[in-house]
Amino acid sequence: MAGTKYKRVMIKMSGEALAGEQKFGIDMDVLGGICDSIKVAYDLGTQITIVVGAGNFWRGTSGVGMDRTTADHMGMLATTINSLALQDALEARGIEVRTQSAIEMRQIAEPYIRRKAMRHLECGKIVIFACGTGNPFFSTDTAAALRAAEIDAEVMLKATNTDGVYDCDPRTNPDAKMYKEISHNEILAKHLKIMDSTAAALCLDNNLPIIVFNINDPENIVKVIKGEKIGTLVKGED
Repeated sequence: MAGTKYKRVMIKMSGEALAGEQKFGIDMDVLGGICDSIKVAYDLGTQITIVVGAGNFWRGTSGVGMDRTTADHMGMLATTINSLALQDALEARGIEVRTQSAIEMRQIAEPYIRRKAMRHLECGKIVIFACGTGNPFFSTDTAAALRAAEIDAEVMLKATNTDGVYDCDPRTNPDAKMYKEISHNEILAKHLKIMDSTAAALCLDNNLPIIVFNINDPENIVKVIKGEKIGTLVKGED
């Protein structure tokens, strides 16, 4: 695996990343660019797992006045739409892909079974995990952290619409400072909103580093896997 830093990675991708400038649904050109970069990383020999959010279709918080559990279940189903789109685009590029769902829907995805996911990776397939953890009140960030820990990923790559972790929202504050490195504990103590506290605590407990980077340049996926220093590295205390 010359040229790569990591043997096995979890890519946590925001749903909004698939929408592009249209801000809703799936922009096929954007999806294609992301999958082209994932293929380059895959061809380098990296074992890849993916969790994708659903913000391009639905968020649990979108259901104002709706029962939270129902709203979260709708969000889980929306992640399945994105997961199948990724699966189709990656397969069109000659990669074998398996989508595993935390909620059983056998006609379109395998049920999540850890040993089966591990075997798929060992056989050279990309595995996409849909429907979050299968439980309401847990984000897809938490699902990515959980699955990453379960399948022994070396790092979680959090692909977002920002360049890294900032001390405040760079969209509203031009003086926002980006961290090159920060600890899980600092993320929690400073209430930084790069991910929910449950996901950050899970990564802390399992000593799972996180690299936060901008997916608007899909080539960043390859750069990160090669070990280039972009975005923000979130790691345990020295």
